[in-house]
Amino acid sequence: MTTAIVTDTASYLTADQIAQNPITVLPITVILGGQQYPESELSSQTFYDYLKTDNELPTTAQVSLGQIEDAYDELASQGVDEIISIHLSSGITSFLSNLKMFCQTYTKAKIYPVDSLVASAGEANLCLLAGKLIKAGQTAEQIIPQLNALRDTQQVYFAVDNLSHLARTGRLSNRSAMIGNLLNIKPLLTFDDAGKIIAIDKERTMRKAFGFITAHLTARLQEIDYPLHATVIDANNEETARRWQQALHEQFPQVRVSRSALGPAISVHTGEKTMGVLWQRDWQSI
Repeated sequence: MTTAIVTDTASYLTADQIAQNPITVLPITVILGGQQYPESELSSQTFYDYLKTDNELPTTAQVSLGQIEDAYDELASQGVDEIISIHLSSGITSFLSNLKMFCQTYTKAKIYPVDSLVASAGEANLCLLAGKLIKAGQTAEQIIPQLNALRDTQQVYFAVDNLSHLARTGRLSNRSAMIGNLLNIKPLLTFDDAGKIIAIDKERTMRKAFGFITAHLTARLQEIDYPLHATVIDANNEETARRWQQALHEQFPQVRVSRSALGPAISVHTGEKTMGVLWQRDWQSI
């Protein structure tokens, strides 16, 4: 039995992580002024420079089922029997529901769709755990319950400069939180159990937002009996991300801390300078 993984660019896996695992990454499309770019071919600098202009606001288009079928066919032609397909939260895109319908008629390999219920590092960690377990000789049926268990341990909190991008693109579920956009504050958001983005609080500065996040991390550590992995995530805010990473190392030496970034496909919705921290059971311990 040969097993492979398919995911999308919202996972923001590094080139090394992809090369070290049986992972195929399909690009989400970013649309700038009517021109379409596969996210994998659009530099962050080009994207953020575009955001600073008065041009038409960017949008995205999810991975098409044609792209999915081509990727699955290619893997099947290489002898892959089963494919674990891990994607962006169903709470912010209809892609997963379309994929599940497609999989009902796809016959060249057995497909196991996985809803990350999040994006970025949460999606990436599911891929990395799946890769580790595949290399250990496990089958998809053995792996899926472990992916679900890892996903159930995840928590993420993030702060945006304002809510305008999320409101404009329709990715904010509790729209009454738009009051935050009228104040000089940093709205704090999370993904709920259905994978939808909701506003939960607000702070005046990113420093206070970080304090809010670390208070939740402290509370989480008091509840669990397994090793935790935390990922600092930023949207073109590298200096702040480095400070947050160092602070987490110092405040929580028992937690493995890493970094990830939000690329154009997610930053279209969150805006530039977004900062967040995602934590879950350390997939390396499974």
